[in-house]
Amino acid sequence: MKKIALLASGSGSNVENIICYFRNKSEISFFVLSNKEDAYVHQRAKKLNILSYTINKNGFETGKALMLLKENKTDFIVLAGFLLKVPEDILKNYQGRIINIHPALLPKYGGKGMYGSHVHEAVVANKETESGITIHHVNENYDEGQIIFQSRCVISPADTPEDVAAKVHALEYEHFPKIIEQIIERKN
Repeated sequence: MKKIALLASGSGSNVENIICYFRNKSEISFFVLSNKEDAYVHQRAKKLNILSYTINKNGFETGKALMLLKENKTDFIVLAGFLLKVPEDILKNYQGRIINIHPALLPKYGGKGMYGSHVHEAVVANKETESGITIHHVNENYDEGQIIFQSRCVISPADTPEDVAAKVHALEYEHFPKIIEQIIERKN
């Protein structure tokens, strides 16, 4: 049995998609960890009968999050819209077992402050002809870990940031659970 911690700061649509993808695979179990008590991801977890926890930024910085991960016998950590930098103690304890999804083709549009609509607005403002997703390992720097997978979508001159977001979300839902599954299988 592999235990995966899904870390999210907001709505949790990717979290729900991942849990539903693995629903009939008994060798995988999940719990949700958010840094925000009012994040909608908690409602999604409750609806899916998945445990969820809240640990604020200070709790991540003081080791409380690492303690929770260890207590839950966590094998892998998946960031799905998690907006805090992962602290060094967690990076050290889960080296090579933390992945993130980014809503752009890294290395472009990555780094601190580049998340959600900020990314899509920058893509449109710079008149990019493509965007996409990047799934990558997590290291001590925002969005600089080794790239595992990328998928692209075409951006037309008429696309708004909302149009780009919709195209990118479709790629996230299609690919993220499959890549997670491949990584887990490789680590067995």
